[in-house]
Amino acid sequence: MSRLKVFPTQTEASGSVQIPPSKYHLHRALILGSLADGETVVHGRSAAKHIRDTLNSLRDLGTPIRHTQSGYVVEGGPYVPRNGRVRVGSSGSTVQFLLGLGSRSTGGPVTYDGVDALRRRPIGPLLQALGRIGVRTESVRDRLPVTVFPGQPTGGEVAIEGVLSQWISGLLLVAPFAERDTTVRILDPFNERTYVHLTASFMRRFGIEVHADASERVWTVPAGQVYRPTEISLDADLSSAAFPLIYAALHPGTVELTGIRGAGDHPEGRLLEVLQQMEVPLTVDPLTERAIVKNTGRRPRGVEVDMKDIPDLIPALTALASLSRGRTVLHNIGPGRLKESNRVKAMLQLNRMGGRVQEVGDTLVIDGVETLTGADISSYNDHRVLMAFAIAASAARGETTLTFPRAYEISYPEFLEQMRTLGLNAVIDTGAKKAAAEKELVASGAR
Repeated sequence: MSRLKVFPTQTEASGSVQIPPSKYHLHRALILGSLADGETVVHGRSAAKHIRDTLNSLRDLGTPIRHTQSGYVVEGGPYVPRNGRVRVGSSGSTVQFLLGLGSRSTGGPVTYDGVDALRRRPIGPLLQALGRIGVRTESVRDRLPVTVFPGQPTGGEVAIEGVLSQWISGLLLVAPFAERDTTVRILDPFNERTYVHLTASFMRRFGIEVHADASERVWTVPAGQVYRPTEISLDADLSSAAFPLIYAALHPGTVELTGIRGAGDHPEGRLLEVLQQMEVPLTVDPLTERAIVKNTGRRPRGVEVDMKDIPDLIPALTALASLSRGRTVLHNIGPGRLKESNRVKAMLQLNRMGGRVQEVGDTLVIDGVETLTGADISSYNDHRVLMAFAIAASAARGETTLTFPRAYEISYPEFLEQMRTLGLNAVIDTGAKKAAAEKELVASGAR
């Protein structure tokens, strides 16, 4: 089986990389564009596997999408499925955003299905909530494959736990098509609030009224609304930027990231603030759209962070904290257990490398160490886990091997190439002979 082999960084971290567009924004732009009669122009392209999953799903639903030099043109309108099957691949966001919208099919029921890992993820709360607003579905044990039948939703009032923001977004996206106003009441726990904000913001950009009460626990979408086509330029993906930023925080040198305007409305926008609290020498210039880390060798310091609304940052911040000064405490880590892998469990593998990471109830407690030691680590085929361990391994003694070496392609296909330009020593071991040749290249300084 192939492995990603990571060796200690021997040089300063140095260089400039362009951060790709936010996949959080792109998922929403493509899906909402498919709901708006006419052409929606999206500026910003991504080769991420999860974006390809959304493109495949929308094309299966009959939405024409063409690539342009700067992004995509989506020809929205009624869904006329090709054959009744919708391929969602491995993207949980794709299926949970699109499930309710299958009720708009004009050509009979549609069946959503994906990879085995996605089939194992329960979506019962979303299916039950969709049923309460009049979307008819069929499934076995509330898991994929799920068949959705055409018909106008009834709307009305529905309550759902806010464990995953995708469940709430899935309800909001279909609500404008309902017979009467839809009210979504969010029960405890309410996680990933920033992702719900982003969905509502995009709906408004497409002409839809969405209202929240002062607590943001009750969301109302008036019935009888129409999505309108628009033109959208996408911000950079800060959740991807986390990895070159923590690499720069762990190695002396100067690293520049271009395309960064600041936190904006990115769900993971708090990243920049948290890094500055950890005393990472980070500056952001919105005018030139650059983020720069000038690291003179001082280690970051430990902090306390509430992760409830930024769970995708758990792997990156855990890796950084493991080599920081003092103690870092990550609170409300529950949502991180429900992603592509149990990311909390996955990051405990830092202890194999000499780290000091403890799971205490709903927190991760990380006591920073001077150095880590290379080890064999499972990435669980989780893109963020793989990338986080690759960065940690760059600051460790000896060689680290990681399973599923191409998992980064799920969200950040440019990761390995870009990180190598900054000084990361890593190769994908695809076989004994080839691996030996690649190792010689690394030893000689070629990247």
